[in-house]
Amino acid sequence: MIEEESKLSQFYITTPIYYVNAKPHLGHAYSTIVADSVARFHRVMGDETYFLTGTDEHGDKIAQAAEAAGQTPKEFVDQISGIFQKLWPKLNISNSDFIRTTQDRHIKTVQRVLQQVYDNGDIYKSEYEGLYCYGCEQFLTEKDLVDGKCPDHDKAPTVIKETNYFFRMSKYQDWLKQYILDHPDFIRPERYRNEVLSMLDMGVLDDLCISRPKTRLSWGIELPFDTDYVTYVWFDALLNYLTAIDAPEGEKFGKFWPHANHLVAKDILKPHAIFWPTMLKAAGLEPYEHLNVHGYWLVKDTKMSKSIGNVVDPLSMVDTYGVDPFRYFLMREMRFGRDASFSEDALVGRLNADLANDLGNLFSRVLSMTQKYFGGVVPDPSRKHQAEDLEILSLATRSFTTFQEHFGKFEFGEALEGLWELVRGLNKYVDSTQPWALAKAEDTERLGNVMYVMLMLMRKVALHVWPVMPDTAEKMLLQLGQGEFAPESVNLTDEADSFGRLEPGLQLAKASNLFPRVEKKKEEPKAAPKKEKKKETKKAAKAQPAEPGTIEFADFQKVDMRVGTVVSCERHPDADRLLLVKVDLGEEEPRQVVAGLAEFFTPDELMGRQVVVVANLAPRKLRGYTSQGMILAVRKDGGMELLTASGPVKGGSKVS
Repeated sequence: MIEEESKLSQFYITTPIYYVNAKPHLGHAYSTIVADSVARFHRVMGDETYFLTGTDEHGDKIAQAAEAAGQTPKEFVDQISGIFQKLWPKLNISNSDFIRTTQDRHIKTVQRVLQQVYDNGDIYKSEYEGLYCYGCEQFLTEKDLVDGKCPDHDKAPTVIKETNYFFRMSKYQDWLKQYILDHPDFIRPERYRNEVLSMLDMGVLDDLCISRPKTRLSWGIELPFDTDYVTYVWFDALLNYLTAIDAPEGEKFGKFWPHANHLVAKDILKPHAIFWPTMLKAAGLEPYEHLNVHGYWLVKDTKMSKSIGNVVDPLSMVDTYGVDPFRYFLMREMRFGRDASFSEDALVGRLNADLANDLGNLFSRVLSMTQKYFGGVVPDPSRKHQAEDLEILSLATRSFTTFQEHFGKFEFGEALEGLWELVRGLNKYVDSTQPWALAKAEDTERLGNVMYVMLMLMRKVALHVWPVMPDTAEKMLLQLGQGEFAPESVNLTDEADSFGRLEPGLQLAKASNLFPRVEKKKEEPKAAPKKEKKKETKKAAKAQPAEPGTIEFADFQKVDMRVGTVVSCERHPDADRLLLVKVDLGEEEPRQVVAGLAEFFTPDELMGRQVVVVANLAPRKLRGYTSQGMILAVRKDGGMELLTASGPVKGGSKVS
């Protein structure tokens, strides 16, 4: 029982330590944002959390990159590691530690573990001839190759014959396979667990070459038992996870190692899932708790690569769209474990639909109504709940529980979708309860309860959003009168099915504008040759629409325009520019019109308005919903005005 309680109170999350042979890109940003979001999530779940990231700075590729840059390896790694360290604050990364494999503390850990494994008899010296891939920085076997080339680098490996030190990794093959079988969630998602088991089933696990002679490579950590050799970069790098928590005697090691969660991309699955557990076993240490493996970010269905020029710079996205929308997009768009496509259009779509239209609109309309009806103060709820109140409270409990369960299992897209069901549900709750109608009817008790339910649940939404969008969540909480946010004062588990926790009488913000709608930044068109410009001008001139001609009175009589009252309005679930408007035209049932007005009016602003509808248009489907008419409006600078009668008229009155 004591062990189980301890497990709930600590959490250790690590990113891969990034290889400093090049500057950071979207893949680095994603891994680190995921780790940061997970760390923040565990903090607001009440866990004492330790979050590690850093840089991997030894090996062949570093030495080669430094030489190409005209620098010493030390100068080169200092420069690139510095770029990583400066990037993370700009992405709102809250790491507890930043480790570099060139630090003295790490060198001591590596040499101590090497000596221990050597003394145990699991490291031996042997002459070896093999196929060496400089890109992978490891020896490959024939079965690793595709058409005689390394599949990751599309290059034939170099035949190298030399004497080196080897780790008896093959000794632990049966143990590792059984451990994975006995611990089904050791490697997740399951597809990567199955991949590792397939590797182990393919044949005898090779022993691992863990040294490089100084005659070939001097940039590395010396072997403690033979100073003519340096350590193979993977045997060096993986041990960073122990260095940072003062293994093996440190207090942090005893506290956090049993709850270690490594986060890696799928291209480094083998070192983390096979090399690392067997190294730990040989050193007499228990394996980590979970290996969490994510896929690649693709650009136009192609893996990002400097050579083909499709690398996405995370800072350019943050500078253009803001850090929180960027973080939200990455966490929402990728199904963890699978590949995902990055595009600026998709980012803008998420920002406008999920953030501006859903979350931003909710805060804007509810805070403005609270200001209008209660002077910007949280009303005292009557707790006399009607069916629609109970329905939204039930949805909230399901939504928060779903979010917490999925987020804890690294299923971030599913977690956020569960939370957004509530955000969308709250917007519908505004439409169905119609606070403006309650205010008009002077039903203050009912109005106060409705407004309190919304404000109370908005506070809980903000707390759940915080791991992914910390700056935005803290703004939301400030707008709700909550003061400065302290994650240690919150426990999300207690928030899932509780009512209240928002004190009546608190002064709220008068207005909210969390996510203004954005348009994708347009690229400047390239200048065309003069001759082509002339041709384009002629074509453009021909394409200009003709001025409207005169029509006969009989043609005008065919258009049936009627005045009606908007009795229901909500946003289209799949189209951010459309509203689903129901208009009372004096018929048996209100007429549904799918109107492209969402950029200019909120559903709240249209409720109760009288509008002019072209009532005899043939029905047509727009994004899955039937539209039975057209609402008439006039464009003006910066917006749109509705056509309407100069005074109230009976629904269905004909315009003539």
